[in-house]
Amino acid sequence: MKLKLNSLTFLPAVALLLSSNFAHAQNSVIDQIVKEGNENSQLETLARELMDGIGPRLVGTPQMLKANEWAVAKYKTWGVSARNEKWGEWRGWERGISHIDMVYPRIKSLEGTQLAWSPGMGNKTVTAEVIALPDLADSAAYQAWLPSIKGKFIMISMPQPTGRPDYNWKEFAMKESFDKMQADRTAKTTAWANRIKKTGYTTRTLPVILENAGAAGIITSNWSAGFGVDKIFSAYTKKVPTVDVALEDYSLLYRLTESGIKPKISMHTESKELGVVPTYNTLAEIKGGAKANEYVMLSAHFDSWDGGTGATDNGTGTLTMMEAMRILKKVYPKPKRTILVGHWGSEEQGLNGSRAFVEDHPEIVKNLQALFNQDNGTGRVVNIGGQGYAKAADYITRWLKPVPSYIRDSIKTSFPGVPGAGGSDFASFVAVGAPGFSLSSLGWSYGNYTWHTNRDTYDKIVFDDVRRNAILTAILIYMASEDAERTSTERAPLGTNPRTGQPLKWPEQVKATRRGGLD
Repeated sequence: MKLKLNSLTFLPAVALLLSSNFAHAQNSVIDQIVKEGNENSQLETLARELMDGIGPRLVGTPQMLKANEWAVAKYKTWGVSARNEKWGEWRGWERGISHIDMVYPRIKSLEGTQLAWSPGMGNKTVTAEVIALPDLADSAAYQAWLPSIKGKFIMISMPQPTGRPDYNWKEFAMKESFDKMQADRTAKTTAWANRIKKTGYTTRTLPVILENAGAAGIITSNWSAGFGVDKIFSAYTKKVPTVDVALEDYSLLYRLTESGIKPKISMHTESKELGVVPTYNTLAEIKGGAKANEYVMLSAHFDSWDGGTGATDNGTGTLTMMEAMRILKKVYPKPKRTILVGHWGSEEQGLNGSRAFVEDHPEIVKNLQALFNQDNGTGRVVNIGGQGYAKAADYITRWLKPVPSYIRDSIKTSFPGVPGAGGSDFASFVAVGAPGFSLSSLGWSYGNYTWHTNRDTYDKIVFDDVRRNAILTAILIYMASEDAERTSTERAPLGTNPRTGQPLKWPEQVKATRRGGLD
């Protein structure tokens, strides 16, 4: 018997068949993404090469350039087109060794490191007395004191009353002991701020005054409220070294000075000034097909501070995006839209690499389907917000739907959310109304123990979580690429700031600093 179909029955049947075929193809790709991410992960190899082999990636250093070149070469081994794109220039500097030893009243090697961009000491080793910034009446008294510091090392940070983090006190201390410690710390913090203020200078300008008065070096201690962890930022001195000494050793030196014992240390630090050097973003691309002039982007900053090796800030974000690109190239080599990844430079100094990209590539930004950025540590992604876009829930919810439940179920979404004004590189895109989103992850004590610290190293990476993040990111990028619809960037009403009562405003675009570290 010959079956006769009229147009009313034929068209829905064809539509159903096409829909079924698409769903099958979609599930096949997603299954392959999950399989490749779980069974052939390259994350540990990448982490060893980047964190252990290259190390920290401070903007303007040879290590940053080496990382740029490594990433391009790695992408090419996967068949992914990649390049380094100059976005600006920065003060070139290279860290050398640091040796700091107490030599009186006894011998003890001290834990410490010179701050980023600290002047080196050449071949010299200086042995001198250590003194603490005194508490004097006013700026005139400090001016009278300055000649006495010549040839001495000056401690300018507040000595912490305890090296135990608060959670340790909460677990073991009597309440009255904990309360007493907190009150003592608050009083000391206020008193030290007043001590600095009475000099007539700030924590930024005081080191320069001290070096010009003949100090042998500046000693700081920027405790990060955890066992054995300090934050390592930049030096302000131009002629003598600035070093951070760990809380335990800094407190020892300070107690000795208070006791009138006049401790002495021996210091040798090396670094190289390299002039003005070019700085780059590393970009990689899988060219699209039917909608090649529209873009989906993976995003993570590549640079780091250099007290540790930048493992969770933002090595793990970098690994997530590289692994996602590797997976996509293998299982989805012919995307509908062009897939780009941006590994940004100088995020730590103000989102400079991504801001420069937004300025330099309006043709990409205006045709951006979505960008996903990851930057707050090694933990699995648990939050995605709509960044103030009125219809973000429609498409992000759609893209999350095929993500395996063991990944998706731990993710909370907030729509439409509030546009991010900073914090990481997605904000560079949001500021111009482009659909940039943050993949926000579990903390793993990020703020205290790894964010900008001397302990941000390979051993802090939780590879099970990073592997989930790479799979999640690859699926989101695939779904955004295949989506038949363009994403809407209609802005939702933002309401008022609950603290001030003032209307919230969409963040404004900030221009990149294209030449930095020189003043």
